[in-house]
Amino acid sequence: MDVILLERVAKLGQMGETVKVKDGFARNYLLPLGKALRANAANKARFESERATLEARNLERKSEAQTVAEQLDGKSFNVVRSAGETGQLYGSVAARDVAEVLAAEGFNVGRNQVDLNNPIKSIGLHAVKIHLHAEVEITVTMNVARSADEAERQAKGENLNSADAIYGVDEDALRPEDFFNPEAEFDNDEE
Repeated sequence: MDVILLERVAKLGQMGETVKVKDGFARNYLLPLGKALRANAANKARFESERATLEARNLERKSEAQTVAEQLDGKSFNVVRSAGETGQLYGSVAARDVAEVLAAEGFNVGRNQVDLNNPIKSIGLHAVKIHLHAEVEITVTMNVARSADEAERQAKGENLNSADAIYGVDEDALRPEDFFNPEAEFDNDEE
């Protein structure tokens, strides 16, 4: 199906271009969300008459996204989750969770704007891309940790994926003698 794009669509085209897309993509996504019109003579004339309005609206949305991007770009946000000693989370941090953390900080970002191909499943610092507008993309850092204290330590560059980092125990310095006494008498009843 040929459609006329009413706004820039990533990996598809710019505003005003006529592009060929699959029927389902057009019917289920582009047309219902008002991102495109079917390509026919009447809609081409309609687009040309509304072009100035559409460009002004797009420019306004882009400027709003730029102001939010300036406040948000490069910021770090803490996410506290339960995790095992190896740093593996007992769940994950998905796009919905990222959107909720940003909303708690006062930024209105939808979960469809969060570009997270796979959920975050381990503690650490993770870069997450956010698409505020088709032409405005920023990166924020999600600091996933077991506690607020660990988040601060991770932000300083400390790796918290070992027992030494978590409990203050040096795993390499441990010896068997630390756990049992080799000269202890065993009580054997089988004599």
